[in-house]
Amino acid sequence: MITTNFVDGGPVWLDLGTPDLDGAVSFYGGLFGWQFASAGPEYGGYGTFRLGDKAVAGGMTVTPEQGGPAWSVYFRTGDADATVKAAEQAGGTVLFQPMDVGDLGRMAMLADPGGAAFGIWQPGVHKGLEHVTEDGGLNWVELYVPDPAAAKAFYGTVFGWGTFDVEFPGGSYTTVNPAGTDENAMFGGIVPLDSDPAEAGAGGHWTPYIHVPDVDATAATTQRLGGTVRSAPVDVPGVGRIAKLADPYGAGFAVLRGDPNQT
Repeated sequence: MITTNFVDGGPVWLDLGTPDLDGAVSFYGGLFGWQFASAGPEYGGYGTFRLGDKAVAGGMTVTPEQGGPAWSVYFRTGDADATVKAAEQAGGTVLFQPMDVGDLGRMAMLADPGGAAFGIWQPGVHKGLEHVTEDGGLNWVELYVPDPAAAKAFYGTVFGWGTFDVEFPGGSYTTVNPAGTDENAMFGGIVPLDSDPAEAGAGGHWTPYIHVPDVDATAATTQRLGGTVRSAPVDVPGVGRIAKLADPYGAGFAVLRGDPNQT
């Protein structure tokens, strides 16, 4: 479960890179009720999406040279420099080296051996997300990679993650949890890239899930606001109802309504 009781190796932040920040603000505002506040020119136009007074994500404008539109997931670390070194030694790639973000914290961007980009965050005064799990907040993260076994080894080395294989009618699903915890602390999963046509075309990547009260209504609103339904709403036994979506600029994400019978 994703919580705001952050531990090293767990999800701590989420941000959006988009070619049209104003358009994205309008889209996510209409979809989730998020509002956006810029941090000012000293932060390059970066800002924070909020639900009420709680931070739910960040957002910024990116150029084609900086990469395509995408959501990025960040994991907490107590030492960004040491985590970067561990990732390099485990076969990962440094997309940009650790840098201080004022007194807010220290960050870096990496890619795992399967090509999935992710961020790390060493908190300063900014600890991380303030609203998770409930409607409008990050609820789950999923890694799509060509070689799940290699991904388990990489993230196990870098973050010490534990993994569990959960059996579903369609097969098994690998969940991940922070070091020193058990399956009750699971926050995400690892999925073979070629198993999901909605995700396979993007190469290795992380997909964030946002919790919503009504998956079908959210999918319909996505289309009305100019986004795309990449995978139609479907029930997942023991989990809930999910859909894979994309905003009008191509950034993929998913939504989930948890099964109320699951605790």
